[in-house]
Parts: sequence; structure tokens; C-alpha cells
Amino acid sequence: MILRHRPMQAGDIRECVDIVAHHSVIGPRYGSATELLPEAWLRLLECEAHFATVILVEEGPHSRICFVGISFAAHDEFVREMKTSPQFWVGPELTRRVVNGDSPVLTGKQLREANSGDGLNLAIWEGCIRPGYEIHSELHRFMMAVFIQAHRGYLWKEVIGSQIESADRLDFTLKAGGFLWDPVAAVYTSSPTLGKDSAEIVANPHIVGITRELELKRQHNWGGSWIGSLFDYRVPILGCSRSEQRLLSSALLGPTDENLAEILETSLPAVKKMWVSIYHRVEDCLPELIPDPLGLPAASRGKEKRRSLLAYLREHPEELRPFSRRLSMQAAAGAPPF
Repeated sequence: MILRHRPMQAGDIRECVDIVAHHSVIGPRYGSATELLPEAWLRLLECEAHFATVILVEEGPHSRICFVGISFAAHDEFVREMKTSPQFWVGPELTRRVVNGDSPVLTGKQLREANSGDGLNLAIWEGCIRPGYEIHSELHRFMMAVFIQAHRGYLWKEVIGSQIESADRLDFTLKAGGFLWDPVAAVYTSSPTLGKDSAEIVANPHIVGITRELELKRQHNWGGSWIGSLFDYRVPILGCSRSEQRLLSSALLGPTDENLAEILETSLPAVKKMWVSIYHRVEDCLPELIPDPLGLPAASRGKEKRRSLLAYLREHPEELRPFSRRLSMQAAAGAPPF
């Protein structure tokens, strides 16, 4: 099975909606809201605080979407609503709210400020496998790796998963590190202790998630879980501008400067000028990161600088995430938020 992933595009929405609509468990949850889903997801793609990914499987000369995953940074108030009785199916409720102009998705400004201050809530709108691909363990491993890659480097304070469609998956999720929310006691629990079995729990609205505090406690006591890397956060040191972050994010995929100019819809001289600005920033903030080896030709020195910088960014994705320069500078001058 050959798998690859990329951000969801507007042209993918109809196929992604069909995957959800034809799912035997998730589809019926949406009911009439399915008709609103294309518009809701199209609006979501316009928001900075969204994460929308499709995984494609190569089948001969063709490929098809076998998984759609959509998440977003949510307002605190919406998270409180999700966790308060009576609970509700999140997907259709989000669909209606976004279409009606009552979106719980953070604005770009709110995203930058929360990611530089008290932290963010990650809510997963939907994670749906195309019927027929559920049994492929390789796909499940790939999904987990893509999820971590997309969401690392943010200052998450709580992560709430998509509402689970089967008892087996609920049991797996709890064993893998998730916690079930008990709305009566208003606490997360590590096992279904709500007087119900797993099948009964997933048949009704429910919440599975984790907080930073719970994960840090678990890491201290038992070594953490696979999702624990989401909470590994450092205050950005470089303080790159949004345009510089876009260039660096694209450069991680290995294109030439000519390709970068096309991707960023700018000129080649503008790309080269941006690299110079980035290297000056690195020299000021992390001079040890890109030493200038003596004896190497200028072209080789440039390649070594870029290689070292990109290697650093792969280990420090926080440098490429939205942030408030003002709040970030305040945090850098004092103690880290956590």
C-alpha cells in the first residue's frame, strides 16, 4: 500500500463529504447537516486556525482519498460546551455553526496570541476512513504519524479527539493514551467507568481527550504516551515573520529557489533576499547553528547553511507556527509558559 498525504483542497471537499456521508456510523450522525458540510468545510479552509489533511492511496496509475482528517483551534467556550451535559455530536453541530456564522474556530489573531500566551485547544472535527480501508494497519500507523507531524510545535493545553465510531477503537484509544470525559464528575478518566460498556458509550455523544497537565503527570509517572510529543513546546527563538515561515515550511519539502518562487507566487530575487534576511536572523539568535566553514566555496557554504537550518526546523516546528511577536518576546525575556 503506497500512501501519501497533503493539505485538503477545495476540489477535495465533495469527495471528502461523500466519505463521511457513506460511513455507516458517522454518516447518520450528520443527518440533514450533511447538505451543509461542503459549505462549512469550504469556509474552514479560509481560516488560519484549521488543519485539514487528506491521505491518498496509490492504486495503479490512479490515487484516491482513503482518509480525511479535519481539526481546528477552538474557543475555550466551545470546549466547555462540548464537555457539558447534555453532550452532542460535534461534527453536525460544528457544520451548522460555521455555516450560520457562529464559528468556534479562532481567528488568525486569536491563534497567534493564544499560541504565545495561555495555549490552545485542539478539537478534531472529523477523522474518517473511507469504508473498506479500516482494516489496513499501515494506514492507521500513517494516520498517527501525519497527525503528529501536522500538530507539533503548538502550545496545546487540551486535545479533544473526534467522536469514536466503534467499541474496539474506543478501547484502543484509551489504551493508547486517551482519556474519556465524565461530564457528571467533570473529569477525564482512563477507563469507561460511567456505568456503560464501550459499545454503549460510542453509540451516544462522548468526548475523548487529554490535557497538558494529565500528559505531563503521566510522563512523570509512567513515561508518557504516543500523543505526548504534541505537548513538547519551546518558545520560538528565531521569531521569523509569517512570510519567512511560509518560505521555510515550503523549503522543508526540498524545492529549488526557482520552485519556491512559484510556490510563494513571488520572484526569484525576492526569495533570495528572504534567505539573506533569515540567515541574518539566525546569526543574531542562534549563531552556533550555521557556522561558516573556512575553506569551502561560497556555494557549498550556502548549501551547508540551509541544510543545518532545515535540520533544526524539523526538530523545532514551533519556529514555523503562528505567534505574536510581542507576546513571544515577553515570554523569551522571562520563564517559558510551561
